[in-house]
Amino acid sequence: MSEIITEGGAPADGGLPPLIDPFGRSISYLRVSVTDRCDFRCVYCMSEDMSFLPKAEILSLEELDRVCSTFVALGTRKLRLTGGEPLVRKNVMSLFRSLGRHLRSGALDELTLTTNGSQLTRFAEELRDAGVRRINVSLDTLDPAKFRAITRWGKLEPVVDGLAAAKAAGLAVKINCVALKGVNDDEFDRMVAWCGEHGFDLVFIEVMPMGDLGAESRLDQYLPLTRVRAQLEERWTLDETDYRTGGPARYARCRETGQRIGFITPLTHNFCESCNRVRLTCTGTLYMCLGQEDAADLRGPLRASEDEAALVSAIRDAVSRKPRGHDFVIDRRRHGPAVSRHMSVTGG
Repeated sequence: MSEIITEGGAPADGGLPPLIDPFGRSISYLRVSVTDRCDFRCVYCMSEDMSFLPKAEILSLEELDRVCSTFVALGTRKLRLTGGEPLVRKNVMSLFRSLGRHLRSGALDELTLTTNGSQLTRFAEELRDAGVRRINVSLDTLDPAKFRAITRWGKLEPVVDGLAAAKAAGLAVKINCVALKGVNDDEFDRMVAWCGEHGFDLVFIEVMPMGDLGAESRLDQYLPLTRVRAQLEERWTLDETDYRTGGPARYARCRETGQRIGFITPLTHNFCESCNRVRLTCTGTLYMCLGQEDAADLRGPLRASEDEAALVSAIRDAVSRKPRGHDFVIDRRRHGPAVSRHMSVTGG
């Protein structure tokens, strides 16, 4: 592969044959968890007393760049960096700056991230300079007390300040809101109005059955988005759109605010038939499906040779096993999560 990748990491001479899974889907979107660590402990994502990975198991920023660049050479057009919280990783901006070369070469359409917003006042301008134009920010409530309860450790004010910094830097912001029964289900109208006021798109997400939460029960948390949408439509006019970002959300336009409202429904209605995504953990494990346990080790071939041939072979073999869809389910007959690993490990 080193013979066909240019010095800047972009594909040359048309690049390598693209990644196509067994169902004919082109794999053009890579989500990369750069760390499993986070400065919050959200009740639907982590247990309060988390054990994090030893640093020796984590890919270096240079190794992450190398894997991402290999995926770009194989036809990936969109890279999303996630965590944990990606912006708590030391010197992570060097990775954003390095990956930005693929935007400048035209090999990559978009470089973006999902963040909890706590570090945006510090990094918003740097993200813009690196080539990031659009970010997702996880925010489930506008109530400071609820925010503290949901995140366990977090404070709302720095996140709101971070959102203002992102907006001032010219970043388009999409708010990700996990619908939690009995927690934030009285705030959805307020969230729509607030996002409309600030020019943010808003996506509601069903809670996903991943990882042991300790005393928390996802059955108690779970709120189907069919109910959320019906509740919203009592006040707001939602017009269907064909807008897509490459992810699983399906969008409507809120006529009253002019902003988009999306719905990610892995449980009530999944959209696996059009899945174009794979996920890389910070340890170099590639998951072909968020809701399946099958995975491939990329750290081994990555570290075994400076030549990318073995890495390319491992990626192709993994994609050849990508399943049609996930098996997420939440019900009282199933004890424990559908998938044992935490969302923070796989990447949100």
